[in-house]
Amino acid sequence: MTQCSKDFKQALLFVLPALRAFAVSLSGKHDKAEDLVQDTLMKAWANQDSFEIGTNIKAWLFTILRNEFYSQMRKRGREVQDSDGVFTQNMAIHPSQYGMLDLHDFKKALNTLSAQQREAIILIGASGFSYEDAAAICNCAVGTVKSRVSRARNRLQKLLEVDSYTDYGPDLYSAGSILCSFSD
Repeated sequence: MTQCSKDFKQALLFVLPALRAFAVSLSGKHDKAEDLVQDTLMKAWANQDSFEIGTNIKAWLFTILRNEFYSQMRKRGREVQDSDGVFTQNMAIHPSQYGMLDLHDFKKALNTLSAQQREAIILIGASGFSYEDAAAICNCAVGTVKSRVSRARNRLQKLLEVDSYTDYGPDLYSAGSILCSFSD
């Protein structure tokens, strides 16, 4: 294995937790997310020669994952809506000690957003991408990402009945536990 391959492998391993979390947010199921991540890593490894050294590998991998997800969705046909709440009922319910904002309620609210709004808010809010990187991943304009994030935040604020910034997020002790629950 060459040094470039070793460096590439290390970079893949470093991004893996964030990639898993993004896959779960898109697919909604851990087993499907793992398959999606595996497909993404296989494509990335096979096409590592097309990666430009010095560019953002995390954004490159997220783009591959996103494209793979939508390709799989097209193959499966139309996305099934959760009108009867089956998907929501299957979600894990976490104890209320996770802070002021119950994780179950947040996941439920997050899943009511459109796929585009959910993707944008996760890329910006949870994955830490800049608006420019998120726009590149989503293949749209920066302004489009900004409006999707704004609409998503407003919708979440209404659904979760959040009135001020003090209502946001968990207490300091449980923040790490919540973050880990998205990548399990």
